[in-house]
Amino acid sequence: MDEAALIDANAAYYRAFAARDLGAMSDLWGEEGVSCVHPGWPALVGRTPVLASYRDIFRNPQQEAVTARDPQTLVDGADGRVFCIEEVGGGLLLATNWFRWNGERWRLLHHQASPLAMAPSAKREGSQSFH
Repeated sequence: MDEAALIDANAAYYRAFAARDLGAMSDLWGEEGVSCVHPGWPALVGRTPVLASYRDIFRNPQQEAVTARDPQTLVDGADGRVFCIEEVGGGLLLATNWFRWNGERWRLLHHQASPLAMAPSAKREGSQSFH
């Protein structure tokens, strides 16, 4: 349930996305209480619609690659959130990936990404770190 395992689970999400591997993506998501908000999409609630959205995204030949950087974590009991910057087609998104520890590993409960108005700069004095 450590922070390194949370970062690894987050990296596994982006590896599954890059590989367009629906099986790996499905394995990352929790069984219940899941939700997802892709940029410009309505909220998806429930495992079936969330995984169907990834199936459709993976089938889209126009889907640009998604990479992530600068992960910051916030762990509170069995809940862990990772905030990171996604790079997609030359644009930047801020993503939140919310995981829950199931006693064995981190499982994804919620993903949300939204456009950034400006690129993040170096840490400013007084800014908060989520580690």
